[in-house]
Amino acid sequence: MAEAYVAGIDSSTQSTKVEVRRVDDGTVVGTGRASHPSTTPPRSEQDPNAWWSALAAAFAQIDPEVRAGIVGVSVAGQQHGLVLVDEAGEPLRPAKLWNDTESAPQTEALVAASGADVWVDRCGSVPAPAFTVTKLAWVAEHEPELIDRIDRVMLPHDYLTWRLTGEHVTDRGDASGTGWWSPSIEEYVDEVLELVAPSVVDKLPSVLGPTAVAGTVTAEAANELGLPSNVVVGPGSGDNMGGALGLGLRTGDLAISIGTSGTAYAVSAIPTADETGLVAGFADATGNFLPLVCTLNATKVTEAFRRLLGADYAEFDELALSAPIGADGVVLVPYLDGERTPNRPTATGLLAGMRSDVERRQIARAAFEGVACGLLDGMQALESAGVSLGGRTFLIGGGAKSAAYRRIMADLSQRQLTIPDDDETVATGAALQAAVVAGHGSFVDMADRWSLGHGSLIDPDDRLVDAAAEARRHYHWARDLTE
Repeated sequence: MAEAYVAGIDSSTQSTKVEVRRVDDGTVVGTGRASHPSTTPPRSEQDPNAWWSALAAAFAQIDPEVRAGIVGVSVAGQQHGLVLVDEAGEPLRPAKLWNDTESAPQTEALVAASGADVWVDRCGSVPAPAFTVTKLAWVAEHEPELIDRIDRVMLPHDYLTWRLTGEHVTDRGDASGTGWWSPSIEEYVDEVLELVAPSVVDKLPSVLGPTAVAGTVTAEAANELGLPSNVVVGPGSGDNMGGALGLGLRTGDLAISIGTSGTAYAVSAIPTADETGLVAGFADATGNFLPLVCTLNATKVTEAFRRLLGADYAEFDELALSAPIGADGVVLVPYLDGERTPNRPTATGLLAGMRSDVERRQIARAAFEGVACGLLDGMQALESAGVSLGGRTFLIGGGAKSAAYRRIMADLSQRQLTIPDDDETVATGAALQAAVVAGHGSFVDMADRWSLGHGSLIDPDDRLVDAAAEARRHYHWARDLTE
């Protein structure tokens, strides 16, 4: 009997990655990657056609014999982006991406029009500039001539699923980040769209369940990608939901991702409703929920201080680890870019606790601790929103490769960290979904069969409990000075 394979697609802001795995045991048998056009926030836009070209280029890097054995495909894409296409299926304008913050004024107006409590009740989240609804509001205000030409409204992963199958569909996980779909009642909230662009109410994709088949690969798409024409396509999801699948997250597990931005999210059996706006009340890709906290400043902060200190990566880690927890009182509040609230209208950081005897090592340590404390505040926000965090804690993203981030995050949180063996968790999660949709097992069965969630363990130094608490108190004192 011929081997059966599934392909997981991770379409991020930077690139498209394809990972092909053997269905039986999850062994990776092929990978491909192609870059997307770079963006320069606050305006961050890409032509959706570039994603399809990158997908074709990524599949072309995989052995044709492997491609011939693929039975299922799913797409996990960057959340929140706004794709508008006309009747001919052509994008009406470049897609506004999650990190495009031009819609900040529209965000403020939308929240003010209804109130944070109403938004949370309707959609599970208070919109931020990342949310799709704010981007549609921006288009309606700045490019109103496009609104009547819209034939379909999509998210980035929806667009690729549509190009694969010809079906205009989405899933509950990615839909929950739009600001116009409710994860608690699992329905579109028409009155939200009535505030922004009433004519698009009937131009949204159908929301599929976690194991629904979106369709099969069309003959045209199969020819372009070198795939069999009978490949089943899953509903896909957002990248954070794909990452949760790829980690094998279960209720109570926490993932902390340290990349250019930082996120903390957990699987919850019940939806959340946080009127502070800190916790986004997302759904996940399995039928549960994925409350999430995001900070725009993570590895960009440590990269900035590495450059200022003139250190290479290894030396910067060594400098930070040579200083004690709490950095001898030096504290960094890392609001370097984009961290704006009504009480903090400009994005500025704060370096406190400076003295004449301060050395490079304390500043290096403070940079790592500032990022870590911000993410741990996110963890506390999840708990305050009623999320149980009694399970495992995963550290993922580019920052998880840093010895300093690993040690500092473990000691400040006083939690054991799991560093996954495989860092392509989003593509892995998409492949897992494809296997489930193709009928090879449940999410839990497939995660166990593929040994997802395994990795190296980092234990906290339990002698530092009091010092960790003191370091976080110092951070909170400095943070409060910026508000």
